[in-house]
Amino acid sequence: MPDAIRTLRRTAALLPLLLSLLTAGAQAQDLKDPKGLVSAAVQSELNANRTDHTAFIYRDHDTTPDHDTLNLVVETPEGLLQRRLENNGHPLNPDERRADDANINALLANVDLQRKRKKDSVHDDQQAEDFLKLLPVAFIWTLDHEQGELVYLNFKPDPNYNPSTLEQRVLSALAGQIVISLPQKRIRTIKGALVDDVKFGYGLFGRLHKGGSFQVERREVAPRHWQVTESRVHLSGHALFFKNIGDQEDEIKTDFRISPAETLKQADEILKQSAK
Repeated sequence: MPDAIRTLRRTAALLPLLLSLLTAGAQAQDLKDPKGLVSAAVQSELNANRTDHTAFIYRDHDTTPDHDTLNLVVETPEGLLQRRLENNGHPLNPDERRADDANINALLANVDLQRKRKKDSVHDDQQAEDFLKLLPVAFIWTLDHEQGELVYLNFKPDPNYNPSTLEQRVLSALAGQIVISLPQKRIRTIKGALVDDVKFGYGLFGRLHKGGSFQVERREVAPRHWQVTESRVHLSGHALFFKNIGDQEDEIKTDFRISPAETLKQADEILKQSAK
């Protein structure tokens, strides 16, 4: 019995080393198959999207050519509610505060608007999921380099891929880089740029211009909970009658903490308390 106990203790002592060796071996195998590694990371993200419904409170700094705003955001199962903190780097004046409060109250009183916003959110999530599913099939992948637990992979359009929708045409015209965190196989960074103009109706109805770019940063804001912390979208183009179809937006999210709110009304109470 003492020998068996010593063996168990020795085995337990060696487990961290054995696990690290096994992990290193698996990672080395992954790096020989960049496309397989991307597929595994995509599956990790899809699984998390379907099972992790944790809501957060955070600060959202959003900048476009038309506005520069800082908001406090409270997520709930019913959707999110936000209170504006600053306009163009300055606290809201009394008129701006009254207008923002009126917008919040109007949302809380309008069930149809709440449903529309929830539907829009579901649509956005579906588009993001569709893009994730596109990654392993629409691009050619190569290993760039490793840095600790991070692996950097480059991608470019696969000429053999035939997009079937307008969204797929745009997305599959990108080239760029993905950074994957190996321990959890989660996507940390994805950035890319259009390698050519994307034409609508052979260019007769518009186009997105070559060089338009995007970048998304994600971080583990709580144990095993990953969130988008930064996004930058800079696209330009025109549509029929020369209407601008570009998008120029930078968004940075900080100060994440788990939200206790179950309803939009509870979210409103949290926002009101934060203003005191």
